[in-house]
Amino acid sequence: MTSRTSAIWTRSGSEAERGPRASLAAVGVRRVVPNLFVDDPAAAGEFYAGLFDFDIAMDMGWIATLASPENRGAQISIFERDAEQGRDPFVSIEVDDVDAVHARALALGHDVIYELRDEDWGVRRFMVRDPGGRVVNVLSHLAG
Repeated sequence: MTSRTSAIWTRSGSEAERGPRASLAAVGVRRVVPNLFVDDPAAAGEFYAGLFDFDIAMDMGWIATLASPENRGAQISIFERDAEQGRDPFVSIEVDDVDAVHARALALGHDVIYELRDEDWGVRRFMVRDPGGRVVNVLSHLAG
C-alpha cells in the first residue's frame, strides 16, 4: 500500500500551499448524518431500530431520522427514494453557520446544486456536489 500525504488532510504548510481555504474562518460542525434513500422506508427503519435500538427522533413522512437513545448524536436518516427530486444527498452535515459555509463553498468554486434557503420544517440549507459526484446537504436549524 502506498502512503500519500496531502495538505487537505494534514492542514500543514503555508497559506500558499494550502490554497484559498487557508484564509477562511473555521467551520463549526455539529453533526454528520448518513442519508439512506430506499424503496421501503418502513423495512429500513425496522432494520436499524431492531438491530441498533434506535428511536425515532423525527418523522416527517418522507424522511425519518433515527437516533441512539444513549448517544442522540448517533443518527441515520431514511428517505423515500427520490424524496429530494433527483438530488438525494448521501450525507447531511449540520453546521453552526450555514450562510458562512455557503459563502465558503462559492468562494472555493464548488458546485452548489440547491441554493441556500429556509425550509418549512425549520432548517436553512443548501446542497453541494463533492468531487466524486455525491450530494452533500449542509444545514443549520433556524432559531425559534
